Amino acid sequence: MMLEPSIDQLQTKINSKYTLVTLSARRARQIQDTKIIQVDNPKSAKNVGVALEEINSGKLTYISTDYTERR
Repeated sequence: MMLEPSIDQLQTKINSKYTLVTLSARRARQIQDTKIIQVDNPKSAKNVGVALEEINSGKLTYISTDYTERR
């Protein structure tokens, strides 16, 4: 069974696996609460899968904050 989108595809959008997991989990909880999705006809029935599809389509991004520069 292949997961879509693949981790290789997702890492072209977000290169950190930790950030990818955190972002998709937060977005999945938001989807659960609001029932609003940003992609048309998602393939996944689960909220995490929908969040990953949003990331892959470029509709869900993040702004990196580098805390080491604030010291």
